[in-house]
Amino acid sequence: MTVAATPTTTPAPPAEARRWNRRWNGIDAAEVVAVVLILAAFALPLRGLMRYQGPPMEEGFMLVFPQEVLRGSVPNRDFLHLYGPGSLWVLAGTFEVFGTSLATERLFGLVQHMGIVFGVYAVARHWGRKTGLVCALASLVIVVPPIGLTALAWNGGVALALWSVYLAASAGPEPSRRRMITAGLLGGFALLYRPDLVLALGLGLLASVWKPTVDRLKPLVAGLVAGVAPIVVHLAMAGFKPAFEGMFLEPVFMLRPGRSLPVPPSWSELDGFLQKAAGLRTLGWALPSPTSAQQVAMWFYLVPLSALFVAGVGIWAARRRPGDRRATLLRAVGLFGVGMLTQAMQRPDTAHFAWVSCVPMALLPVAVLELLPRRWSAAPFKRWAMASAPLVLILVAVIPHYTLRTYVDLAGQSFGRNVFGYPVNHEGRNFYYGSPEAAAAANELVADLGEMAEPGERLLVGPVDMRFTPYSDAFFYFLFPDLVPATRYIEMDPGVANRDDSGLAAEVASADWLILSNVWSNWDEPNTSRDPGSNEPNEVVDELFCEVGRYGDRDGAPWFHLYRRCSAVTR
Repeated sequence: MTVAATPTTTPAPPAEARRWNRRWNGIDAAEVVAVVLILAAFALPLRGLMRYQGPPMEEGFMLVFPQEVLRGSVPNRDFLHLYGPGSLWVLAGTFEVFGTSLATERLFGLVQHMGIVFGVYAVARHWGRKTGLVCALASLVIVVPPIGLTALAWNGGVALALWSVYLAASAGPEPSRRRMITAGLLGGFALLYRPDLVLALGLGLLASVWKPTVDRLKPLVAGLVAGVAPIVVHLAMAGFKPAFEGMFLEPVFMLRPGRSLPVPPSWSELDGFLQKAAGLRTLGWALPSPTSAQQVAMWFYLVPLSALFVAGVGIWAARRRPGDRRATLLRAVGLFGVGMLTQAMQRPDTAHFAWVSCVPMALLPVAVLELLPRRWSAAPFKRWAMASAPLVLILVAVIPHYTLRTYVDLAGQSFGRNVFGYPVNHEGRNFYYGSPEAAAAANELVADLGEMAEPGERLLVGPVDMRFTPYSDAFFYFLFPDLVPATRYIEMDPGVANRDDSGLAAEVASADWLILSNVWSNWDEPNTSRDPGSNEPNEVVDELFCEVGRYGDRDGAPWFHLYRRCSAVTR
């Protein structure tokens, strides 16, 4: 008798194997997908960002300062620099290896932005890969649009400090000595970039090791001391007094009256001059949203509310689950965000809001997840959607003009749509200006100066009326590396460069060439930036210099004037 074979069926793969976070040959598929999506989000606007307008002073000095360091100049001693020397040292080294160029500087800035975004991802992924992805993408669209890829010290410092806090807080109860030393080193490097991160870093690291043991604290402190130790070299080179004045007194006391903005921001109009100028470029947004001024006003409140909310939930979670790694991590990063609030409040504009919001606001889904009922654990997508909804609503409907809308515009520029940025070129170096008329005038000036100037001559770039120093076209120094800056005020600030004892008049007298800009003559902010300073530099211009060129036409006045020392003109 033939016995029928018993049919066999292949059992269905277990649910765990069907989930998005399955592993392929030991590689976490969810991790790979999330990282690829974040990289794609960076890549989409990259071409547009590389040829986008740059902030003439901020990006200008981040091109010039490292160039001057390579020339042998010392920050604080030889030129005004309001932050730590760390970012200039690293960027100068990068220029030495890859060449001094706008592309090198912007790619360096891209790496700094990636440090922040992937730091946010590293924190949030402890609550799930999808949560980490949405938090990272939110951080990206917050931090990149306001000032593009400019390699500012703040962004590098925040990236280093965030990773420092992450390594210390996520280490568990028995971290390796190497891990804690690394966390300390990164924190020390962050302070070399921005000493004013000391409050945020201190709160974050203290919350990471609370309650500390000696075995845990000693390597962290050792790494921190080692990381910040090179500041001793800077103090020896610059001198204690110039360094202290440049990093602490000038930015905190001299600069604030001329850079402060109303608190809270105006509801009906934009207060910051650069925001007003940017608002002249019309960008559409299909969804209903408040006016740009109203978005700035609401963002002012969202910054501290989000930071305090994330920190508060972290403290609550840590008390509820003592020793829990996720709770400790959220408490530490939350307090780190609270410590950064001083940066947002010192000048309440969109750039400063973004530089803080990129961490605590981006982590809102994590804090919301901590508060959602545990009974929803069987519905992970529902939990993720509910946790992400508040952040998505903020970015889409509350502050889209300075986040998503600008990101979409930059992505479009990568494909040739509505390209914004007009090149100013000289001997292989270029900078992108925001006005086609001003860029055309600058190109004419650059061509003339390039023909007439001799290497080693001294150049000073300033405003037409040097009683007012609200801003500077510092990028001209970058275009002429063979000329020596005649002033320590490559970055010009109101109440600093134009004060009676600034020495600017003597520096004007030492110059061979002057580029005097009319671009910022209508600067108007509700602070002391429009208060006139010393007239001595103008008197020196009248006495010692002859005009050799006027360039462009702006309502009957040139965009730029080129002056040469009269004794050289008459030879």
